[in-house]
Amino acid sequence: MADRRRINGPVGATAPPVYDRPQGKRAAGPVDDNVVRKIFLKTGVTPSASGSAYLEVEDPNSNRPSGTSLKLTCTVHGPRALPRSAPFSPHIILSTHVKYAPFATRQRRGYLRDSSERDLGVHLETALRGAIIADRWPKSGVDIIVTIIEGDQNRDSPEYDKDEGWDMMNVLSGCITVASAAIADAGIDCVDTVAGGVAAIVAKDAKSQPVVVLDPDVAAYHKIFAACCVAYLPTRDEVTNIWFKGQLPAADAMIYNKMVERSLVACRGANRVLVQALNETVRQVQNPS
Repeated sequence: MADRRRINGPVGATAPPVYDRPQGKRAAGPVDDNVVRKIFLKTGVTPSASGSAYLEVEDPNSNRPSGTSLKLTCTVHGPRALPRSAPFSPHIILSTHVKYAPFATRQRRGYLRDSSERDLGVHLETALRGAIIADRWPKSGVDIIVTIIEGDQNRDSPEYDKDEGWDMMNVLSGCITVASAAIADAGIDCVDTVAGGVAAIVAKDAKSQPVVVLDPDVAAYHKIFAACCVAYLPTRDEVTNIWFKGQLPAADAMIYNKMVERSLVACRGANRVLVQALNETVRQVQNPS
């Protein structure tokens, strides 16, 4: 009697599969450094949650059929009353949870959160806390869960290990934008819609001078010296969070201000997409047919 649980190998001889040579760094191409990559944003994707949103960022230099380099989904649960054992709080308790899917990056992720995911959660909470009107819900809590379905990485490049995790800046920017859309979809009062934007100092090749670019595609540049991610409230003209990483060149003392200004430009571009997606949701609710 054959063993039904055993997967038998082929009877005859087989040849191992032969793959193409792995690709290196993607060329930067003719993409303008002052243009934000195209963003797709949709709310109401998870009916069981109080609010939800889904975000995709286009990869202009990708040869894959999907053509995207970053995919995020966010669900908001609450506001709901805290348990009786919890101490009294005059404002809402905000809880953020950011987690990579196991297949989201080149290196497979574990099921427990690591230090990078906890850092993303802390920065996301700081960015959202400045936008939510917390006094409206005393002794209440809200859970914001962001799942990174696909990270902003070039999986075909064997040189990606040298990038030192610069893609986390773009991931945090997307997390801020998609979480803001999900919070608005949940009906939680905010002073403004918060959007994320990134600017970086990069070198396009080994001989070029470092320049400040908007919304950088990490895999398209030779080297990244520094990056800045900003959470911005456009209507109130306020910054709720800044995350800076890298080393600035000592020659230009105003380079930090330039990076922040370029990040604000990226924030305004993301906010236009966010407002358009929310307006589309409102129109669908008002005209269901």
